[in-house]
Formats: sequence, C-alpha cells, structure tokens
Amino acid sequence: MSQAAATPSLRHPRHWPMWCGLAVFWLLARLPWSVQTSLAGVLGWTCYHLLPVRRRVARRNLELCFPEKSPAEIRRLTRAHYGALALGLFETCAAWWAPARRLPAHEIAGLDNLTRARAGGRGVLLLTAHFTTLELCGRMLNETERFGCLYRDPNNPVLADLMRRRRARGMSVAVHFDDLRGLIRALKGGEVIWYAPDQARRLKLSALLPFFGVPAVTSTATSRIAALTGAAVVPYFGRRRADGSYLLTILPALDNFPTADAEADALRINRLIEEYVRLAPEQYLWVHKRFKARGPDLTDAYAR
Repeated sequence: MSQAAATPSLRHPRHWPMWCGLAVFWLLARLPWSVQTSLAGVLGWTCYHLLPVRRRVARRNLELCFPEKSPAEIRRLTRAHYGALALGLFETCAAWWAPARRLPAHEIAGLDNLTRARAGGRGVLLLTAHFTTLELCGRMLNETERFGCLYRDPNNPVLADLMRRRRARGMSVAVHFDDLRGLIRALKGGEVIWYAPDQARRLKLSALLPFFGVPAVTSTATSRIAALTGAAVVPYFGRRRADGSYLLTILPALDNFPTADAEADALRINRLIEEYVRLAPEQYLWVHKRFKARGPDLTDAYAR
C-alpha cells in the first residue's frame, strides 16, 4: 500500500479502521492463492450467517430469476453466491496489489474481436455486467489490452480514493458514470471503455424491461451513446471456472446496433447478460436490488 491517502483529511482517526482493514487484506494478498481461496470460503460462510438483510435480497433475486428452482436449490445457490462474494474481495485485492506473475491462471478468448472493433481508431464500449469477478478479470484483460472504465465512487472516502488510484494506474482513462460528455469524448477519441449498464436508475434514458422475465428498470443509454460516438459495442464477460482458472470471453461487436428502437436494443443486452449469468449464476451480483423503484404499478419485490 505504497500510495497512502491522497489528502491529509483521509488520515483522520475516523478513517483508521478502514485503513487497518485494507492493511489486513494487503497482507492477505501476499499469501498463496490456494490459501486465499480457502479463507474466502470461511469468510463467505460467516457473512452468509451474519448478514441476513443482504442474504434475503440475494435469495429474493434468485427466486424471481430462477422460478424453476426448488427452495433448497435457491438456498444452495445463495450460499454459493456468498462464497463468490467473499472470493471477489480477495480477487479485488489481487487485482489491485498482485504482480502479474502471481495472478491466477486465465485465458482470453476472442481478443481478435476487440482488435477488429478498434480498427481505424474507432472507440469501443466493452459491454459487460456486474459479476463478482469484475475487478480481477479487468486486471487480467488490462495486462494484455489497455482500456478505460466508467466508475462510481463507493461511499467510504478512503476506499473511493484507493480505487481511483489503482484504476488510474493501469487504465487509459477513468470516467465518472454521470459524466456523459466525458464518456462521449473518450469514445470519439478512440478509447475502449469498460461499461456495465445492468444497474440502472429511474432516469430519462431508462425503461421497465424484462430481466430473466421480471420487469426491471433498465438503461436505454447504450444505443444513444453508440449513435452519438460511432463506437462499436463489444460484449465481454469474465468468469471463474470449476478448476479455479478464469475465462475472459470477448464476443464480436454487436451487429445492427444501435437500431431506431432503444428499448429493443436494451432488451437484447438484457438477454445477452442473462445468457452469461446462467453459465455461473453464483458469480452475478445478486445482493444488488435489481428490481427496486419500478413505479406504483408494481409491488416492492423486496417487501416481506
């Protein structure tokens, strides 16, 4: 953790607990990866039993999205998700602090699709979703292909500062998720931007569209951004395989995109994300309230 707090205010005693916690994980990140995965299993089990509020959110999301699964299957998948969340914490530490030689085994499939999309200096939206593996898989891809990202600061200022520093060190550009002009400027300048539109807010560029067959507030901004910039939209997904290695898949740029129907485009993206969630459902971020704030015509999906 050689890059300490950027400003004196972040050294205030009220932030010391967070610094101590980060120091612990910085030390844990030096352990062999097999030890870290074992510790993640313990941490996941502990959090599953100690954090009932988010456990209920995850379970409700899984019930809605996989109605064909039995209650016992939903419980097992929820527990597996907590294991993936805990391992995601160690994966994030590896992404921020591990040298390239110590990253877990991984494979990148379809890198030529990104190369073709960038031909002639064209900008690229590297379309993905919020999986627990996103930080580590992003680091793995960044070792081969430099790209930028959209970001949203976490609430804790120490964590936000550290996240900005680590990403700025390896990425070509970092654009705040509310900075539409900055995103358009970067794409017109030929940047590749990591972009995950699956956590939308009820704004002008949104619509209520099915996600796993359940109405969810869905961003329709992808079409507008692609139309304004001429950027290619290249789907990209990373997941951890059963043997502990990682597979990063880059698909061909979406053809016939954008169309004149932004909602149809957004539904197409939802279905693509669904396809890759099904490959490793425990690794999607189910603790996020995906089906909230849907308007007065729909009941609160999380009310119990």
